[in-house]
Amino acid sequence: MTYFIRKATLKDIPTLLDFEQGIIEAERPFDPTIQDGQISYYNIAELINNDASEVFVVEKNNQIVASGYAKIKGDRHYLKHDRIGYLGFMFVHKEHRGQGLNKLIINELLNWCKERSVFEIRLDVYDDNIAAIKAYEKVGFKKHMINMRFNINDYNLEK
Repeated sequence: MTYFIRKATLKDIPTLLDFEQGIIEAERPFDPTIQDGQISYYNIAELINNDASEVFVVEKNNQIVASGYAKIKGDRHYLKHDRIGYLGFMFVHKEHRGQGLNKLIINELLNWCKERSVFEIRLDVYDDNIAAIKAYEKVGFKKHMINMRFNINDYNLEK
């Protein structure tokens, strides 16, 4: 059986909620600021229903095995573009990794953005998440800006 990509529906939410927890579990080792316990990153129903966003899923044998979304957002007034396509919720079930599904999802998301005349595409990835960075670079993304953090509690301030 081959993989099939389609737009997500509200009926997909239970599976997508499981994927969201998989993303959170994978990202916790990279980010000490993520709260413990059950948390949520996304309002999946809103992403599915909003005209400014789209969630795509990949199926195999009638089971969802991968996901991703694109959302059109406004950008800073001084840039050459006024809107960006922001990609997120990138998840491939571990049994299906290495099959090119991330690229399949990203291509669909990029086409969705292009159809809406949005050509500047952004996403966030943790600096230590080498596998994800390589996957995004393989599709054509380039590092652009580094977001740095500092926890003042971890530092001895001298007076």
